Amino acid sequence: MPSSPALNAVSTDAPADTAEVIGAPFSSALALTAPRPGCYRAELSNVWSVNQHGKQHGGLMLALVGKAGLTALAEHTGSDQLLDPLAVSASYLRAPDTGPVWIDTEVVKVGRTASVVAVTLRQHDQPVITATVTAGRLPDAPMEWSRLPEMAAQPPGDGIFTSSVAGPLPPLATACDVVLDPRTAGYLRGERGDPVLRGWVRPIGEQPDPLFALLAGDILPPVLFNMGRPGWAPTVQLTALVRARPAPGWLRLESVADSIGGAWLDEDMTVIDSTGRLVCQARQLALAPLRT
Repeated sequence: MPSSPALNAVSTDAPADTAEVIGAPFSSALALTAPRPGCYRAELSNVWSVNQHGKQHGGLMLALVGKAGLTALAEHTGSDQLLDPLAVSASYLRAPDTGPVWIDTEVVKVGRTASVVAVTLRQHDQPVITATVTAGRLPDAPMEWSRLPEMAAQPPGDGIFTSSVAGPLPPLATACDVVLDPRTAGYLRGERGDPVLRGWVRPIGEQPDPLFALLAGDILPPVLFNMGRPGWAPTVQLTALVRARPAPGWLRLESVADSIGGAWLDEDMTVIDSTGRLVCQARQLALAPLRT
């Protein structure tokens, strides 16, 4: 999660701060090489770090282990196409740093509807993330029923880009376009309120896909910012269900906490695409920043 609470309102057309980002930072971050079957190497870039110490973003890591699991399954079955991520559940054992990581996979089940791959991401000879990736084919048919928050398909004119911070920025702020809804981000005005945040996200240089939907499930600042508790909220466990392939354009986001107590924080994220379709549901358990 990003940790800087100081943001400024700007136009939602093209934030100047993202001009230095070249190409497609999201797809580039998921690049894998295969030293041997079922084992992959990836390079964690500072582009996706959440602070000045190079700690990597939890949502990006979820997409990375998801990509590794899908790749291993395709190799195992001899397919030239990746399946879709239906669900990815990860436990974060340590906060990964910028630099190389190795990802070991084990295909647990190959099924007609759903297949399962166990994934372990390692760094400095230690396990960093353990995950289970469930893969299959996402439905193309419309949802039969859904109850979703009402949000505009695009950010409003007074939306707040996270790339427009006055002062030092976490690198993540320019890795993709994230816009906050000022009506829910009271902490930006020094106000305190409910642990609810809404916003919008889109990748730079490409359109959202199911793996980007996994990232979107963890892209907003911690909702505890609205309760006067800014700071890094490291993810302990994160599970995301992908429900549909995102349509091109902005993804709408709503993050809500149901229970906050002691050192622990839960967050539920709803991700909706530009057509109004639910594309991801994510729930995580995180360590809460200290009260100020």
